[in-house]
Amino acid sequence: MSRPASALRALPRTRISLPRPAQCRRNLATQPPRPGAYAGPNKVFMPKTRIAVGIVFISALVYSMATETPTHAADEPSLADRDALLRKAPVTPSSPMRLRMEALIHGWQKRIVAELEAVDGKSFKVEPWTRPHGGGGITCVLQEGNVFEKAGVNTSVVYGTLPRAAVQRMRADHKALDLDPGAEGLEFFAAGLSLVVHPRNPHAPTVHLNYRYFETRDAQGRAAWWFGGGSDLTPSYLEEADAALFHQTLKDACDKHDKGYYPRFKKWCDEYFVNKHRGEARGVGGIFFDDLDSTNGTPDELFGFASTCLAAFLPSYLPIINRRKDAPFTEHEKRWQQLRRGRYVEFNLVHDRGTAFGLHTPGSRVESILMSLPLTARWEYMHEPPAGSREATLVEVLKTPRSWV
Repeated sequence: MSRPASALRALPRTRISLPRPAQCRRNLATQPPRPGAYAGPNKVFMPKTRIAVGIVFISALVYSMATETPTHAADEPSLADRDALLRKAPVTPSSPMRLRMEALIHGWQKRIVAELEAVDGKSFKVEPWTRPHGGGGITCVLQEGNVFEKAGVNTSVVYGTLPRAAVQRMRADHKALDLDPGAEGLEFFAAGLSLVVHPRNPHAPTVHLNYRYFETRDAQGRAAWWFGGGSDLTPSYLEEADAALFHQTLKDACDKHDKGYYPRFKKWCDEYFVNKHRGEARGVGGIFFDDLDSTNGTPDELFGFASTCLAAFLPSYLPIINRRKDAPFTEHEKRWQQLRRGRYVEFNLVHDRGTAFGLHTPGSRVESILMSLPLTARWEYMHEPPAGSREATLVEVLKTPRSWV
């Protein structure tokens, strides 16, 4: 049954303290971490050919929801069993990264939901769900609001088993990991926060965000892990000031950790969020990264980087929505927004690999998977915006990605 966001805020909180790189120690149960809390000299290699959103993450769900085969010894507790015991104590900097990431995403889910409710004046519906084989999530959706036509802020914390094919794929993507090629399966843990906001006003842009952590453990107890994430902006009408603010905020977050991050991850984002059949980007981009593992930094460094980027979301988007939500608009502009929403749907259903894997997952929660789609959209045969119009200006930018900062 649906519950208002007050139910989300009433859920049990987990106290967590983060390490102090300089002088900061925060409690994630009461407030999210300060941006830049984990500055460190990281080196990142961006794969040239692997442009995918959480492929292994989704593949794990596809397999594990269909069938579960324990990979740990009969007398050894599973990851889910271990974490169930550890949750009885406060989360600290020495806690497993699994619990630290879980606390991080739940803390930010509460904060973001509260901030979006303050903008809209309407409450999110909150639906906790559980998964028989381990874990679950919280789906928060605001639909037909005053400002937001549809908004979703979801978390998932899932345990399961990876098949041998997925293990072999991991060895190809993570050459530094000591994974047994003959392993029949691996226990896995996946935690993530996913967000999509579609405003009513055609002058207010859609925004998307996803940050996630993945970990596996074999029968000998050897672990492999990595982080992924990013956020991107999709306007119907180009407002250069909005694009510049969004990108500058993300660049500032990246620069706190490595000045090479932003240009690399912006390029990665530009190359992934593209409607290839149209020859145009979905929006004006942002940052995207995946598979950041021990070859890129320590767990604390990469957790800190993901935390800083996640903390940059509200400063990157709230000023934009607040200055665009009440702008006057015409029926013509609303119709153009619906056409752009159609392109958003095309990307998610045709090109987004995470959506495709999710929809083919036996027993998957389809409503949560399709939360990212807008409430309304439109398709017109052979529609082309008039030359020189604001609509044509946007399409031109989408066909040729631009530097915004």
